[in-house]
Amino acid sequence: MRTYEVVLIVHPELDETAFKEVVEKVQGWITAAGGSIAKLDIWGKRRLTYMINKQRDGQYALITAEFAPAFAAELEHLLRFLEPVIRFMITVVEKPAPQVEEQA
Repeated sequence: MRTYEVVLIVHPELDETAFKEVVEKVQGWITAAGGSIAKLDIWGKRRLTYMINKQRDGQYALITAEFAPAFAAELEHLLRFLEPVIRFMITVVEKPAPQVEEQA
């Protein structure tokens, strides 16, 4: 199991319940694949840097989860066809290397 961050940008015109349903669907896919959700952070509606699909705004959500590396490709495939999601990004959270103290 590896730790991943999944950032979703969802269509801005969805109401709060529909937005939560999209996020819960993604969380359900992760848990159904044997993964676990470590943290869910809803950022809310924000202005996009550039227009995507004629939209100026998007609703953001960050999901920190642990799942098998093989599932990352499948999750990407599932998100690609989830219509309300206009952009997504899946990144691996690297554990920081232990600090070595220098002796003078």
